[in-house]
Amino acid sequence: MEGIIVADGIVKRFGDLVAVDNVSLSIKKGEIFGFLGPNGAGKTTTIRMLTTMSRPDSGTVRISGKDVYGDYRSARQSIGVIQQLNSLEKDITVRENIKHHALMKGIPSKEIKGRTEEMTEVMGLGDHLDKLVRNLSGGWKKRASIVCSIIHRPRILFMDEPTAGLDTQSRNALWKLIRKLNASGTTIFMTTHYISEAEALCDRVGIVNKGKLVALGTKEDLKKTVGRFAVESVDAAGDTEVRYFENRTDAKGYSDGIDDGRSVTIRAVSLEDVFLELTGRRI
Repeated sequence: MEGIIVADGIVKRFGDLVAVDNVSLSIKKGEIFGFLGPNGAGKTTTIRMLTTMSRPDSGTVRISGKDVYGDYRSARQSIGVIQQLNSLEKDITVRENIKHHALMKGIPSKEIKGRTEEMTEVMGLGDHLDKLVRNLSGGWKKRASIVCSIIHRPRILFMDEPTAGLDTQSRNALWKLIRKLNASGTTIFMTTHYISEAEALCDRVGIVNKGKLVALGTKEDLKKTVGRFAVESVDAAGDTEVRYFENRTDAKGYSDGIDDGRSVTIRAVSLEDVFLELTGRRI
């Protein structure tokens, strides 16, 4: 059964640079999918192609079975996009921003008030509707951006680093909102630099490096490609070495053999281990 978002062999070049190199993805309806990679790996370029903002040099993108470039207007009606930088007008109120986005999406004027009340209640924005955007904190601006992006009730929500720059409280509040949207049936495709965020939220994860998709699967399946247990040792200079094992007995045996003064920890393998093994531990 075809996914609700399907990319088939998409390629994007900028001069001699191949920013996205033959990437294929199929996102299931109703899942939260995490797209991870180092800076410059091709995450944002990929999401721009999936959301009709940039056309691939080759390959195809389908949303709900339809070629997005054959019918991009229909595709845009079924998706919402939250970019790294919000698209809010800072010199008008939150309410006015929401109305503007609703009208841009073709929502009839008589429906806008009801939808605004519904969405802002979900996001806890009721007390901030008549405040100027310029006077809001980063967390409240992000919530307002989400309302603007979902006011047309999209079936799919793309989020490009949605919690970048937010404090811990705002980040955790946004996690709850993402789960709430997903529970209501929204499919979510998100990029993030926070591996813990993908570990906490995502059903499946894709890892991209230098434009290529280097891993794809559930978090548990990806961890199994590395091992079950990690032995992490740190020397006096602060340099860290990590070795992986399938069972705790072998991990303990290796750990007991380290007698050169390094501090040693045995722990479960994490998604961050997988990420670093695939993309490198050095910048």
